[in-house]
Amino acid sequence: MIQNTRVTSIIGTEVVVLLDTFRRLIRRKAKSNLRRLIHKTHAADIALLLRYFTNQEKNFVFGLIQGNHEVIGELLSELDETLLSELLSPLETNELATILENMGSDDVADILNLFNEEKANAILETLHKTDSQEVEELMAYAEDSAGGIMSVNVFSLPESTKVMDAITAIQSSEEAEMVFYLYVTDEESHLTGVVSLRDLVTAPAGAELKSIMQKDVVSVHSETDQEEVARLVSRYNLLAIPVIESDSSLLGIITVDDVVDVIREEATEDFLQMAGIGKEREILMKSTFENVKLRLPWLFASWIGGTIAAYVIGTFESFLESAIALAAFIPVIIGMGGNVGTQSSTIIVRGFATGRLELSRLGSVIWKEMRVGLILGVFYGLLLGSVAMFNFIQAPPELGLVVGLSICVSMIIATSIGTLVPILLRKFDIDPAIASGPFVTTAIDILGILAYFLIAISLISSI
Repeated sequence: MIQNTRVTSIIGTEVVVLLDTFRRLIRRKAKSNLRRLIHKTHAADIALLLRYFTNQEKNFVFGLIQGNHEVIGELLSELDETLLSELLSPLETNELATILENMGSDDVADILNLFNEEKANAILETLHKTDSQEVEELMAYAEDSAGGIMSVNVFSLPESTKVMDAITAIQSSEEAEMVFYLYVTDEESHLTGVVSLRDLVTAPAGAELKSIMQKDVVSVHSETDQEEVARLVSRYNLLAIPVIESDSSLLGIITVDDVVDVIREEATEDFLQMAGIGKEREILMKSTFENVKLRLPWLFASWIGGTIAAYVIGTFESFLESAIALAAFIPVIIGMGGNVGTQSSTIIVRGFATGRLELSRLGSVIWKEMRVGLILGVFYGLLLGSVAMFNFIQAPPELGLVVGLSICVSMIIATSIGTLVPILLRKFDIDPAIASGPFVTTAIDILGILAYFLIAISLISSI
């Protein structure tokens, strides 16, 4: 009962009901009923259910799906890398080739990248020659580039095609990847324009495509990073974006469903990096040991920072013994600085990720965050200084001023570091998301504590 309640809170009541239905049928080995249920269930829902099945349940259901060419391709395109490896690795080359033949070349390329080179080549040799050539071309591109996520089944027609002929061609096309737009090319297959389906069906039947097409086409090159692709699709509200070579030859198309996957993957990676957990998107699917292995290196920075902070405190040990009340405010100085620094860093990383923050505007952004730090610091400095004065009457009279000024300085330092570190990493072509985890907070802790004691030594005269 406890387990069902936990699962319900994670995936919702309707899916839990579906999960229970599958499990009852699996226990009864009701294959016919299971096949009918699988046929009625969306591939995305089946992919979600597989996460909660035991290994035995997972293998039983996948064995039933394997022979259903209509479902298997859609399901595999919905699964994460961990589940794909788990389900496909035990299969023989011929079995894998049979399954992959019913999938798009871009999905096949993604799956083959999960295997070692020897097994991937063996599968390619088993595939039909045309399919294997397309897949090999896609695998040649970087996995996180436009070429790596594009589909080569793009629908295009020559400029001289008549509108009526174009409509007929679209109606008879079966293999093209989601025809949202009609791409127009010249005699050498160079992309010259685009026609929306609305413009196509409302144009005169005898008009040529070159007379109704838009010549300014938003496109990307095969080596363009997938994050940039996502930004362009989001900025111009596109349903698809063409991929071209340097000479404007049309290579393929990236549709909005692939872009949504990219946005989700990149956002997950950034979030995990900012939390200091690495960038393994499927960390929840990993074992305890794998989780430890992924998180251990990132926490090492925190360990080093904590050790240095302890050394700084130890350096001022004799001073701390003389004004023991100072120790009570160390956690506040560290906590407030770390929080505001992470906020600033998150704002900068998010600004880069959405394309709303340009390098030309960095000066004003840095100055703005420093002003925010100053205002917050003054507010909380007055608040905390008052607490120090009224709660620690026996302490030196300057304690309130020391604590208030320290929290103010700490916040200015925190906003400055939280803003500058991601910007510097960006300038050196390093993913700025990694700055918001242990690196920023560790630097803020050390500098905040150091500033606290230096201010205390300068202002407390009774010691």
